[in-house]
Amino acid sequence: MEILIITGLSGSGKSRAASILEDIGYYIVDNLPAEMMVKFAEFCAASHGHYDRVALVYDVRAGEPFDLLIAALERLKRTDVNCRLLFLDADNAAIINRYKETRRTHPLAVEGRSIEQAVMLERQMMQPVRDHADYVLDTSTFSVGKLRSELLNLFGREKDRQGIHVDVMSFGFKHGLPMESDLVFDVRFLPNPYYVPELKHGTGLDAAVRDYVFSFPQTGEFMEKLKSMLRFLLPLYNQEGKTVLVISVGCTGGHHRSVAVAHALAQELTDVGFDVTESHRDISR
Repeated sequence: MEILIITGLSGSGKSRAASILEDIGYYIVDNLPAEMMVKFAEFCAASHGHYDRVALVYDVRAGEPFDLLIAALERLKRTDVNCRLLFLDADNAAIINRYKETRRTHPLAVEGRSIEQAVMLERQMMQPVRDHADYVLDTSTFSVGKLRSELLNLFGREKDRQGIHVDVMSFGFKHGLPMESDLVFDVRFLPNPYYVPELKHGTGLDAAVRDYVFSFPQTGEFMEKLKSMLRFLLPLYNQEGKTVLVISVGCTGGHHRSVAVAHALAQELTDVGFDVTESHRDISR
């Protein structure tokens, strides 16, 4: 039986990681107190294989000393259970930006603490746990596709790795290139809906903006050439064993043209049978 403990800093991607692991067959339990982990492992071991791959998400929300987690980890490793600890990390700037984008509250941002102070406190509190980790992933520049690829490489079985996963992302050049990109396409040659008053405050996910972007013949021609190139490239990347390909589509701000094109491209690739994730990095900036 296998138990994977997922922990790390708030905002580092633990919930996303748990969802990915659930997709490949892990049974997920969120926020289980450390002292219950050993009992839960005993329950799973007696389930005759029903719970043979379990992932436990644990973080500062538990509200207990992290020494308890370390003690539980050491007890589990002395049993027949294959127990490993995955620690997700990210730099302060990435975590702060994620909290600002989602408008969530950091669990330690109380009593007048800023998000930055909360992150630094949590990092200090969790350092002993990080020191006990079997795996540490820094997700600062990870897209969803990159995180999925890393987790499949670490914990996936052969059947989980079949086929290439495509992560289609829109972004704004003024916010910088996505560092995880494999292929980058610049659509700033297309007419900009930003300068149309009734479209300025919309996004490429709105029908009116999308219709405007695709009303120009150069958009359709670009899409046909792009699809043709990807039909050639994707099978070759797959043959070379690449598990994830990040395709980034950029315009100036990441609100209109890039979003519309990335959304259309993701739909096209999905329709022809590829496993696709769609994301829009800068749409809310």
